[in-house]
Amino acid sequence: MNTKVFLLLAMAALAAADFSYGRPDSRSFESFESYESDEFTRPKYEFQWAVRDASSGNDFDHKEARDGEDTQGAYSVHLPDGRRQTVSYVVDGNDGYVADVKYDGVARYPDSHSRESFESFRSGSDSFESREFFRPRRPSYF
Repeated sequence: MNTKVFLLLAMAALAAADFSYGRPDSRSFESFESYESDEFTRPKYEFQWAVRDASSGNDFDHKEARDGEDTQGAYSVHLPDGRRQTVSYVVDGNDGYVADVKYDGVARYPDSHSRESFESFRSGSDSFESREFFRPRRPSYF
């Protein structure tokens, strides 16, 4: 008896359900006309940032300005050899990215005699040839 009542209620619920898909509510969508307009906002911005951390030796910066298709900027970094590398660039519509790289200062390298000498890895009992490596088992198929 319970099964018959359940089936009867289920069939009534299916019959009462509306399975048709109606037109979406026009208030839920923005008008596409605003995206199709010929208005163009000319890009214009400027930014500048720098990092100077004496404890880590990080010293670099970047600045850029854009007005329409004309973009210009520069970035620089303090190199490990003591020089400062500065890249000035221009991006102008059809010409693309045009960079000018300059170096300020004199490169200084440590004296080659001051480097520590290291023993060869293959010397001694811990050499590459004497180590035993793990080899995966070959796959076996039934």
